[in-house]
Amino acid sequence: MFDNKEKTNIEALGEFGLINHLTKNIQLVQKSTLKGVGDDAAVLDPQGKKVLVSTDMLLEGIHFDLAYTPLKHLGYKAVQVNLSDIYAMNAIATQVTVSIGLSSRFPIEAIEEIYEGIYIACEKYGVDVVGGDTTASKQGLVISVTSMGYANPEDITYRDGAQEGDLICVSGDLGGAYVGLQLLEREKLVYLENPNIQPDLEGKDYIVERQLKPEARRDIVELLKDIDVKPTSMIDVSDGLASEILHICKQSNKGCSLYEEKIPIDPMTYETAREFGLDPTVCALSGGEDYELLFTVKQADYEKIKFKMDISIIGHITEPASGYNLISKSGNVHPITAQGWNAFPTNNSDQTNS
Repeated sequence: MFDNKEKTNIEALGEFGLINHLTKNIQLVQKSTLKGVGDDAAVLDPQGKKVLVSTDMLLEGIHFDLAYTPLKHLGYKAVQVNLSDIYAMNAIATQVTVSIGLSSRFPIEAIEEIYEGIYIACEKYGVDVVGGDTTASKQGLVISVTSMGYANPEDITYRDGAQEGDLICVSGDLGGAYVGLQLLEREKLVYLENPNIQPDLEGKDYIVERQLKPEARRDIVELLKDIDVKPTSMIDVSDGLASEILHICKQSNKGCSLYEEKIPIDPMTYETAREFGLDPTVCALSGGEDYELLFTVKQADYEKIKFKMDISIIGHITEPASGYNLISKSGNVHPITAQGWNAFPTNNSDQTNS
């Protein structure tokens, strides 16, 4: 988990000293940030826009496993999963707060690695860190990030706006994060049985990165704005395609038809899923953690999006009575059910995707 260089105990700095140490080099880039870290509260100026706020918590042993998750990647991912929620509202994220609970087994150098990943993500996406907290934890490492963003009222997109006949679109490709997780879990078991065996991840960089270092899709929000397309509904794919399309349909009081052959699956995801004896389509439907954007658009916008490289049209919205259906490659119709991530599993087994 950590390298063998000399470690510094957190007690050497104390809570406020640690906060100062971690935040001393923050550079603010957003005009809407009037006051960031250093006072009792941040001061933000919406500049006439609506404010969007979202919070996610990542728990060690539930959402991540430090046996194969580099701390820098963990910090990066913690930010990304929160920014994704803002982009899923067709808005742009501008600020985050970061709170961490940690045990004494983590030296300052480990926390620095986490924050290095946090700052890399924030710099890449033009987001300011404006506050947070650190505290002791007896339950392992806990990271909680709150993201904030702004949008003009007319641009905000909710889950409940899908209309009959709308096209169902998704960015990127699906299932990669889940298959990457299966690969990492397999290599962990091999290592535990024989620590002398090195992980065999050669040629699998893409799906491993999909799990450990996801990228929120701000570029899709910007693209839609550039081509003058306002989605009628939108959500990010954190719990699997099936779960997310059901959220849109149920909140919009509509049905849907998805076409299996249209669901974008990367060749590496497809091949690796088959190696594990998994159905690639099921991985895309139920895997989760892809953090792509699933959205609906009016049929009149078809010409604007049909040739966009990173957007796939995978189905359409139907009347409520039609239900929620997947049309297989062979033409059979299957009802869509949500079998993705469950935040409160009924058994005692740990889940490591979120």
